[in-house]
Amino acid sequence: MPSLKHIGRIYNNQKRAIVAYRTLPGDPESALVVLTESLPADAHDALVKLVESQAGQQAYELAEAMERTYLPDGMNMLYGFHKTGCLRKVATKEVEMIPDAKTSIKLDELNKMIAKQKGIGIDDLAIKSKNPAENVKKTAETTASPVEQYTESTKKSDVLTDEDLATKYRSDADRLSKEAAELRRQAEELVPTKKKRSAKKATKSD
Repeated sequence: MPSLKHIGRIYNNQKRAIVAYRTLPGDPESALVVLTESLPADAHDALVKLVESQAGQQAYELAEAMERTYLPDGMNMLYGFHKTGCLRKVATKEVEMIPDAKTSIKLDELNKMIAKQKGIGIDDLAIKSKNPAENVKKTAETTASPVEQYTESTKKSDVLTDEDLATKYRSDADRLSKEAAELRRQAEELVPTKKKRSAKKATKSD
């Protein structure tokens, strides 16, 4: 399998992470990532599909492609993940990039290599001219304890965490209920059709 950009993991716990922004404007030692195990199955599959796509691999920052992609529920992927708290701000030194099964490199080291190749400073790596980067950066600045928010969530309010999970589960249940209703409707359309055909065949045989 060829190497893929944007795929990483949190170094201290090996949790898989997709890197949306390798570095942030005014904060070159921080990145924004999506922790894939926290995603609903359909959103996870949509993100992985995007990462593996030509658009995802050609994107300088995956967030650029995420901004042009929609989740199965119709929400814009970049802002949808932000809205549901799936975008996490983490220190670049805490992220390990794994483009393939045999390669790994700390994100902070990768950023230094990219900056050196471009002949610029790490501060200049971040996308600064587009609103998505600026908007997500502002959001990230309000996110408390970047890495700790994930790795030490049990030390914070368990009630809030349960409420967040319950809200997500209800949302998933509502979506699945609508999908099930649609499948039942399609099935009902198919079954009468088959019965009619059977009836016609029986008439002809008589």
